Amino acid sequence: MLTAKQTPVKARGLWMLVFAAGACLANCGCSYLLFAGLLLGGPPTIEPAFEKETKESLTDKGVTVAVVCFAPDEVRYSFEDVDRELAKHVAFRLHQHKIKVIAPDRVKQWLDENRDWDYPEEIGAAFKCTHVVYIDLNKFTLFEEGSTTLYRGAAEAIVSVIKMDDDGEGEKIFSLESISKFPKLRPKAAAEQSYNSFKVEYLSRLSDEIGRMFYEYYIADEMMDQG
Repeated sequence: MLTAKQTPVKARGLWMLVFAAGACLANCGCSYLLFAGLLLGGPPTIEPAFEKETKESLTDKGVTVAVVCFAPDEVRYSFEDVDRELAKHVAFRLHQHKIKVIAPDRVKQWLDENRDWDYPEEIGAAFKCTHVVYIDLNKFTLFEEGSTTLYRGAAEAIVSVIKMDDDGEGEKIFSLESISKFPKLRPKAAAEQSYNSFKVEYLSRLSDEIGRMFYEYYIADEMMDQG
C-alpha cells in the first residue's frame, strides 16, 4: 500500500485562489463580479482527457491501476532505469489523487521476473487489476539540444489505458500523445543545479503532465508551468 503524502486538487485550492485573485486585481480590467465569483466558487479546473473521452474515471469504486513504462534501447542506453523511474513517479502522482494503484515496486519485481513480456495486458492479468496505464516513452533527455552545460528536459510518449475484463483480456480505451519540455521559457545552467537534482525535478514535472490526463487540475497550473 502506498503511503506517499498527498496534496489533492481541492487541498491546493486556497493558494491557487490567492494566485488567481492577485492576478485578477493586478489587471485593471478585472471586474469585482469576477473576483467575487472566484471567492465563491473557487478557481476553475480542467476536466482530465481520460474522463472526457471515456466518460469513466480511474477514481471510480473498484478500479485498480497498474502503471508500466516501456523505453526503447536508444533511450535506456543514456538513461538506464528511466522507464522504471517514470512509472514509479506516475504511480505516486495517481495515488496522490485518490486513484488506487498497484505498488510500483511490485510491478518492477514482476517485470524483472518476466523479461519476455510483450503486452501490457499481461501485467494487468498478473495483478488482476482493472486498468493498465501504459507509457511508451519514445524520447527522453535532460540537456538542451547541442549543449552539455544547459539543462532542459524533453520527452515524447504515447500514454494508453488498457481496460481489463474478468478473463484477463484487455481492450485499449484511451491513447494520447505527451510532448513535454521543461523549463519552457529558457534552459537552466548546469552549474546551478546538480544532474541528479534536475533529473528528479523533471521526472516529477513529467509525471504530473501525464497524471493530468487522469485527474483534474487548475487552469492556473498551466500558467505556472512556464518555469
